[in-house]
Amino acid sequence: MRDMLRNKQVVHLGNLSLSGTAPAASAWVDTRGFDACTIVLVCNTVTDAGTADGFTATVQHSDTTAAADAAAIVAADSVSGAIDIDVTSDDADDTNAGGIGYRGSKRYVRMNVVGTTGTNADVSVLAVLNKPHRAATTFIGTKVAAT
Repeated sequence: MRDMLRNKQVVHLGNLSLSGTAPAASAWVDTRGFDACTIVLVCNTVTDAGTADGFTATVQHSDTTAAADAAAIVAADSVSGAIDIDVTSDDADDTNAGGIGYRGSKRYVRMNVVGTTGTNADVSVLAVLNKPHRAATTFIGTKVAAT
């Protein structure tokens, strides 16, 4: 068995309150010093996912922390080709909705969530950084606010 605790960093990028179609963006994770990043969406409370399409969480990346510079990743930037996570069930409380493995070249990564009419939910976004350039790392990382 190998120790992974000192070879990864977990960063809580924030709790997002979703209401209707208003977009909600997490804080950024700085990927400098790591060669692997996974962004995870956790549903805390889903009072209403919204219309049949529910809400969609899309991974964004940027070379800066400026919110205006955020751009959705493309399939080539994702390990599996997936760029977003959809939640359509009102019963998705306390679940891990999914994760996106990022392999793009930008320094900062975050998640942007957009609901549909009637969406009312609270979600958390985590980043898991792996393959550090230098180990041991600290297990708990620090998020970076958008500017």
